[in-house]
Amino acid sequence: MPNHTSVNEFLLLGITDTQEPEPFLFVVFLIIYILILIGNGAILVIVISDPQLHSPMYFFLGNLSCLDICYSTVTLPKMLDDFLSTHKTISFMGCITQLHFFHFLGSTEAILLGVMAFDRFVAICNPLRYTLLMKPQVCLCLAAATWITGFFHALLHSIMTSHLTFCGSNHIHHFFCDVKPLLDLACGNTEFNQWMLETVTGTIAISPFFFILLSYFYIISFLLFKSRSCSMLQKALSTCASHFMVVIFFYVPVVFIYIRPTSGSSMDQDQILAIMYSVVTPVLNPLVYTLRNKDVKGALRKAIRKKLWAKHL
Repeated sequence: MPNHTSVNEFLLLGITDTQEPEPFLFVVFLIIYILILIGNGAILVIVISDPQLHSPMYFFLGNLSCLDICYSTVTLPKMLDDFLSTHKTISFMGCITQLHFFHFLGSTEAILLGVMAFDRFVAICNPLRYTLLMKPQVCLCLAAATWITGFFHALLHSIMTSHLTFCGSNHIHHFFCDVKPLLDLACGNTEFNQWMLETVTGTIAISPFFFILLSYFYIISFLLFKSRSCSMLQKALSTCASHFMVVIFFYVPVVFIYIRPTSGSSMDQDQILAIMYSVVTPVLNPLVYTLRNKDVKGALRKAIRKKLWAKHL
């Protein structure tokens, strides 16, 4: 990948301008990272090991947990290291690599949440054809298409960003390398990069978001007017409400960051929004998809009992 730049490394300024709160922030984000690893790791192990959870819904849930572990690992370890270090630099190639994997995993998760909404839509509104429409081959193709689309979307950004000229300041006003703060440091014309960010990334964020809203609306309408089952409607409303909270925490910050013009945005505000979808959402996902799911809770209790029984033996 050619490197037309006189800047060999960047300085990540982080989320605070002073060093006093950094030890406290280190502890907070370390706890959050451990919770992300434990929560999503537990779901991933349970989904793989329990035969009762070998269904399309849990297959996609396992993909989501894997994504959340990787997604948070792209930014949080470096962020934690910077809290304890006075040397907060990242190499040029390290920065482009972080940018690539952040957009790869982030866009993959955005599309995957839409695929999961489609799975629930088919299961509730067309249950007789569910096993035909969502057979294992179809699920594998949907998951593969999701990961591949995310990879090439990120590759587009990483290649175009790496070809920019950086000849001035190397101070990134962020806690990780992202396209938007790097565009602020570029010397040349960045109109095409900005267009890609607003159009391509915006489309990948907005399209699944509206599809999820549409599928939730159709599910609730179906249960309200066709099924006429109060218990099913109540369960669907409860599930949709919790899922919708995760969707809001993920999609809304992404839309605000990447679709707004660069000139009209604040880096401090962008960092807060980035924490919401890159740190808060991976913590919420295990809680939402586990604590409100009887099958996962049952499998988790069964796994704990097996471990305790093995210890007694």
